[in-house]
Amino acid sequence: MRSHVAGLLLAAGSGSRLGTPKALVEYRGERLVDRGVRLLHDGGCHPVVVVLGAATVQVRGAVTVRNPDWRSGMGSSLRTGLDALPPDARYVVVALVDQPLIGAPVVRRLAGAALDGATLAVATYGGAQRNPVLIAREHFAEVAELAVGDVGARPFLRAHPELVVEVPCDDAGDPADIDTPADLARL
Repeated sequence: MRSHVAGLLLAAGSGSRLGTPKALVEYRGERLVDRGVRLLHDGGCHPVVVVLGAATVQVRGAVTVRNPDWRSGMGSSLRTGLDALPPDARYVVVALVDQPLIGAPVVRRLAGAALDGATLAVATYGGAQRNPVLIAREHFAEVAELAVGDVGARPFLRAHPELVVEVPCDDAGDPADIDTPADLARL
């Protein structure tokens, strides 16, 4: 079943508070976009789709799609990415480009939750739901419908708490994100 788990990396933003598109930022000698693609591949996702917008970059090992409406926020990028997934992708793990401390075991655990029957799984850290998330194809349409503005799957998760399987990932990653130059320096 894992071969039916695709990866989706949301990397379209301009990084307005950071001063440069996050996809282009280097962290420990690697662009965040490349690090995110590697995370999803190493976690067992195939194929990996990257949604770009503010920056146009070549990304090895992934299918890239451009979100023409990237300025409207993460919701349009999530919709663009879900639309770009191949029809045989039964699940998708959605990750954000600005979280470089997430480890591949997080992605593997989410895919494992699908094997155990979950249709919606969320990584947790310290008991708090964060990214990445796993979504079954049966939910793609409603997730896309509710992903408006600068929110992704969160409205769907809140509307269907009975479906959410929490996957503890404290020992497999840190959800800290990079929004400002100070965040980048801290990490």
